[in-house]
Amino acid sequence: MATVLFCPVTFNLAETTRMIQVARAMDPVHRIVFMGYEDDYVGLISEAGFEYVSCTPVFTSRERDQLIAFDQGKTLKSPLTRELVGARVDVERQLIREHSAAAVVTGSNLTSYISARAEQVPLFYPVPFALTEPQVRQARHLFLVGGRGRVSRFADLLATAAFRWIYTKAPLAPGAFAQVAADNGVPPLRTVASLITADRNLITEMPWELHGFTLPDGFERVGPIFAHIDAPLPEIVEQLAAAAEPLVYLGLGSSANRELALRAARALGTLPVNVVAPIAHYLEPGDDLPPNVHVTDLLPAHRLGGLVDAAVLHGGQGTVQTACANGIPFVGMGLQPEQTWHVRMCEKRGHAIAIPPKRAGSPEFLDAVRRVLSDPGIRSVARDVQRAYADEDGAAASARIIEASL
Repeated sequence: MATVLFCPVTFNLAETTRMIQVARAMDPVHRIVFMGYEDDYVGLISEAGFEYVSCTPVFTSRERDQLIAFDQGKTLKSPLTRELVGARVDVERQLIREHSAAAVVTGSNLTSYISARAEQVPLFYPVPFALTEPQVRQARHLFLVGGRGRVSRFADLLATAAFRWIYTKAPLAPGAFAQVAADNGVPPLRTVASLITADRNLITEMPWELHGFTLPDGFERVGPIFAHIDAPLPEIVEQLAAAAEPLVYLGLGSSANRELALRAARALGTLPVNVVAPIAHYLEPGDDLPPNVHVTDLLPAHRLGGLVDAAVLHGGQGTVQTACANGIPFVGMGLQPEQTWHVRMCEKRGHAIAIPPKRAGSPEFLDAVRRVLSDPGIRSVARDVQRAYADEDGAAASARIIEASL
């Protein structure tokens, strides 16, 4: 028996659920311990039956927003001071020692990249390919500039080249990481890419999404990993699925915002469809929505296959992969380059349509929803993708790789 310490960012829904899926796939002979700082999705960890250790210091709401923007490549400013980084590394090192952890599995909890190495414990990172170092080094386009015309594509080509240098070569990681790494006897983390590159990086993609790319040492494909929330579907979902009108799923994960949720929901409400929308966490009392839009809390989206006719998604890999695995064609509105990448890969495959989030609610948006509901070609590809997903289990593949190191 060995102990494996999981360190997700617990205010990130997709990351937390991805870690839960990997932990579930581990041999039960091993002891699984989760740790985290914020409490947004800790309930999902507890409901899955895993031990959880609550840690400090905790980010403020403002620091969270700034960290998400940094993680998404939208800013080089970071709330990660030497004091905070140092305190978190101390906490994590102590946990590794107390539990005699034989491996650490992380997400974008950046201090794990120091603490695990300081304790000389192997560090694993199940991660989407977008915005990893090999993807940034090799991709011609990172979709940093919106638009599809020649001018937009040329501008994106230039922006991608600039971002590539900033991300992989420029010493622009927050200075706290170099300082705290040195304090802990770890080689300094100076580039942005080095902050989120583990010892073993487990790429959660389908084979065709890596076509044309070469994975360097330390990177290997494991396949899709997405949430399986252990809860029954709300009764309203099956009622709506039995109605004559098509049923559309509106999934915006944890990285959207109230404005986008309202625009998308109100626009969908103008169509002759029913909508199930787990967007309650974005709404405020008094927000008025059309009667055919049914708001819920988080629901087990992996059980929507055969019930939902189409989806509108924010582009996070978890929501995209859930739709793919269920054969649901979708309209995707990537909120940042990683999410845009996921949507564009599906659009290229032929079972999704990419729309800029600023166009949510526009005639273009409504036309895209109508197309994914009615276009037989799009719907046929969605079924083909569903069949391909049936042969993939990224969580089990990740668990086997982690267990081989114990």
